Amino acid sequence: MLREIAVARCKNLFLARTLATGNVIVTIRKLEDLFELKLESKPLNDYVNQGVLTLIAGAITGGLEICITFPTEYVKTQLQLDEKSGAQKRYSGPVNCVTKTVKEYGVRGLYRGLSVLLYGSIPKSAVRFGSFEEFKKRMVGSDGTLNAHQRLICGLGAGVSEAIFAVTPMETVKVKFINDQTSANPKYRGFFHGVRCIVAEQGIRGVYQGLTATMMKQGSNQAIRFFVMETLKDWYRGDDKQMKVPTLVTGAFGAIAGTASVYGNTPIDVIKTRMQGLDAHKYKNTWDCAVQIMRHEGPRAFYKGTVPRLSRVTLDVAITFMIYDSFMHFFNTVWKT
Repeated sequence: MLREIAVARCKNLFLARTLATGNVIVTIRKLEDLFELKLESKPLNDYVNQGVLTLIAGAITGGLEICITFPTEYVKTQLQLDEKSGAQKRYSGPVNCVTKTVKEYGVRGLYRGLSVLLYGSIPKSAVRFGSFEEFKKRMVGSDGTLNAHQRLICGLGAGVSEAIFAVTPMETVKVKFINDQTSANPKYRGFFHGVRCIVAEQGIRGVYQGLTATMMKQGSNQAIRFFVMETLKDWYRGDDKQMKVPTLVTGAFGAIAGTASVYGNTPIDVIKTRMQGLDAHKYKNTWDCAVQIMRHEGPRAFYKGTVPRLSRVTLDVAITFMIYDSFMHFFNTVWKT
């Protein structure tokens, strides 16, 4: 129907413009041939592939997830930046951190630095799920599943990819921004102003501090999470590998995967946070940071922020996989790719 209407309208247009030339019939025939080739109707899924849907679903997931879980991320970061000990410690624990923040800045204080993570979480989640699905597509067996080693490799690849392309600059700016906002005289007026200041003072390297630690953190994070998630899903499906795992079950599996990743790599997260803080200049490299933490604060310092991180990550991963799987199910229902 669309082709016929377009041809009719263009016939009238070209008819009016070519009457004087005596080439009306030739022009109209050429138009009909053109539209016969160009206006054949095609289903929408011809233009949409699985990779695009994965990126879209991942981006939406990242935006929604960070808006829900940011206060716990804020508390975790504050505790990890608190290097003092004994009576000089600024916060005695997560609850004390929340209480002091709300008292000094109000409830909105728990959302300081949200814009930084929001700008970064959308591309981070898109890269994470997009790269995982790409690795999975290249490694999956004939039965549509991955073995244990393949799950770890795909998750590791997804984590390293997001560390390089999204997480490192985002996390560096986030940590510096939160650190700055709690200082006596904050100098960053907002996300973009903060980025400009960091780049002007330290160059591009300023937003890529802690890259090694971040790659280690994100790589181990996603290796653990996707390994646990894919393993639990395969176990639930049994022999029916095409079965859709219920949303609430997906959330429960995500919470388990998130918990496993917290206990598996919190020490790396602490090192990464220190490497990206405003005092990062006192560390020569990632290894020197680890050595100094051990020397001056002891082994327990590597698990600072575990409680708020556990609460955030457990909720975060559960929500992330629930939202992502729901959107992918919706997209695959609407567009058969």
